[in-house]
Amino acid sequence: MTDQVRLWCMRHGESENIVTGASGAVPAAPLTSHGRHQAARAADELRNEAIAHVYSSTARRAHETAEIIAARLGAEVTASAELVEGGIGRSEGATDPNTRARAAAVLHAWVVDQDLSQRVADGEDGHQVIERVNSALAAIVSAHPGETIALVGHVASLTTALSALCGFGKRVWGTPLPPAIPFLVTWDGHSWQCPTWPGIAL
Repeated sequence: MTDQVRLWCMRHGESENIVTGASGAVPAAPLTSHGRHQAARAADELRNEAIAHVYSSTARRAHETAEIIAARLGAEVTASAELVEGGIGRSEGATDPNTRARAAAVLHAWVVDQDLSQRVADGEDGHQVIERVNSALAAIVSAHPGETIALVGHVASLTTALSALCGFGKRVWGTPLPPAIPFLVTWDGHSWQCPTWPGIAL
C-alpha cells in the first residue's frame, strides 16, 4: 500500500516536570540531561526508517526531543498545539499526592472505562483530548501519504487518543509510555493500526 503512513510515536524524553512530579501540561518544562540522551537514543533507533518529518507538541520538552531527533536524522520539525498533554485547569503544575491520584484516576476512566466525561478540576475531559489529538493525526497523514513520520507527544494524551483509535483499553493499562521509546502506528487510508506498545506484546 503505497499511501500507508508509518508513524513512529513516542513520549518526550525525561523532563523537569517528571523529576518534580508536576501534573498537567506544564508547557515550559525542559528536558533533563538524561532526557536529551534518551532523545538521541530514539534518533539512533530510527536511523534506518527514512523519517520524512518530525512532529511534536508545542510543550518545550516535546519540542526539544523532536529537535534532537530531527537534527540527527536530517529532518524538519513542526510543532502542533493539538498534541499537548491533557490540561488540568486550575490544578496545572500541582505536585501534591491528591492531584496526582486524581489525574491517574481520570486517565484510567478515559482509557479503561471509556468514561470520557471525567476531568481533573476544571481541565479537559477525554472527548476534548481525543478530538484535538485526532485532528493533528488526520492532518499529519494527509500531508505525508506513503511516508514515515516521527511524532513526539505526551503520556496521557497519546495513550487516550491511541487507545480510542486502536481499542487498547485495559491491555495497555499498567504499562505507561516510557520516555523517548518509539513505537509504530500506521494509517492505511481507511483505518489505524497499532501493532506495538512499549513493554507489552499486543
